[in-house]
Amino acid sequence: MSQFNDVIKQLIATGIASPRLEARLLLAHVLGCESSSTKVLTAELNAQQETMLRDLLNKRLRQHCPLDKILGYKDFYKYTFKVNDDVLSPRPETEIIVEEAVRIMQGKALRVLDLGTGSGCILLSLLRENPLSCGIGVDISEKALDIARENAATLGIDKQVKWQHASWFEEDFIKRFSHSFEVIVSNPPYILEAEINSLAMEVKDHDPLLALSGGKDGLESYQKLAEVVPALLSEGGYVLLECGQGQAHDVAELFCQQGLKVDNIVKDLQGIERCVILKK
Repeated sequence: MSQFNDVIKQLIATGIASPRLEARLLLAHVLGCESSSTKVLTAELNAQQETMLRDLLNKRLRQHCPLDKILGYKDFYKYTFKVNDDVLSPRPETEIIVEEAVRIMQGKALRVLDLGTGSGCILLSLLRENPLSCGIGVDISEKALDIARENAATLGIDKQVKWQHASWFEEDFIKRFSHSFEVIVSNPPYILEAEINSLAMEVKDHDPLLALSGGKDGLESYQKLAEVVPALLSEGGYVLLECGQGQAHDVAELFCQQGLKVDNIVKDLQGIERCVILKK
């Protein structure tokens, strides 16, 4: 049996959803080649590579480490971002925020604020798509901001962005900013506190709890964001928020109570109302 087929067999045995793709990525990582290379299918590993592969499979199959955090990167939207256990793994559904914000921005020179930036994937994707724009990424985790800084440098847009180590729960949070923003984006924590332990081990053991838990009702961050965002949003500006299943209308109502108007609620590919867009 080839090494490639052996890895697939091990992945299937533990219920990995995309065993062939993951086998390609793991072996490509070990071999230092592209996952599309035929080398992945036929290469004989030396002793050092065998050890490396065994360690990677141990992390994936026994420690339930998600593949992106084993490899150290995750593809998101059009770009590749460095990730580790200090940041939330970028999800495909979050790309909706980027797609909708790109449509709104239309290449204009706008100021963007990303609240809870994590790896920076949302903000940096927007700035890469809109080279005339600039932005500020805010996160409560300095370690997350270190990853975001690295990603900005890798994408060559570090001059377009600044970073703030802060929490929107701070009493004087609004005073940290000297100007308003035409676009505000956020993927805040929204999972109910009681549901954290029922999450897949890949999530609860390897994504930061601060990026997951939305308090008892899942809306804790939105309630606070609804208090601070209107003051930071320019007249005619937009805020785009990711939310969990069944939360969209509650989230929208919190912001409408503060004077914003719903522009759109966009569903993800599963039909879940995932992105709430409001306008000032």
